[in-house]
Amino acid sequence: MENGNYLLQPGYIYVPEKALSISTVIGSGVAVCIFNKKIRVGGMNHFQLPFMTARGKTTAMYGNIATITLIKMMLSFKPETRVGHFEAQIFGGAYNPDNSDKDVGKENIEIARKILNQNKIAIISEDTGGKKGRKVVFNISSNEAAVLKVDNLRDADWYPYQ
Repeated sequence: MENGNYLLQPGYIYVPEKALSISTVIGSGVAVCIFNKKIRVGGMNHFQLPFMTARGKTTAMYGNIATITLIKMMLSFKPETRVGHFEAQIFGGAYNPDNSDKDVGKENIEIARKILNQNKIAIISEDTGGKKGRKVVFNISSNEAAVLKVDNLRDADWYPYQ
């Protein structure tokens, strides 16, 4: 973390206790941001594959695990928190047929939508699909997100610059 910014790597989930911005860079992966309207705090996940079904091998690299875990983390933040206080944004899920025969991005988007809908969490914004990668910066206290679209993900797209 540097200057109130946190870089979320693939396969991770972050629900900070203090106000800051979470950023991540995604291609076919998806980032789900959940915001609690009542206490004005949010969190983000970043997963690369839609689902894991094998027991004992569950990690946040998979959308079904990462999104359910993000919801549980948000619910445990304050005792009075309810799912009805949540709203979500979904980013990513790009597909470039030059790089892959399989559209994993579409499956990632679908699993995020499915889990959010099953939990009755409104999806208020989406920037998904297409061929471009994205850098997403999510302000956890205002529920504002900025998206930079790029043709190719470069080292300079990561913050802090590596």
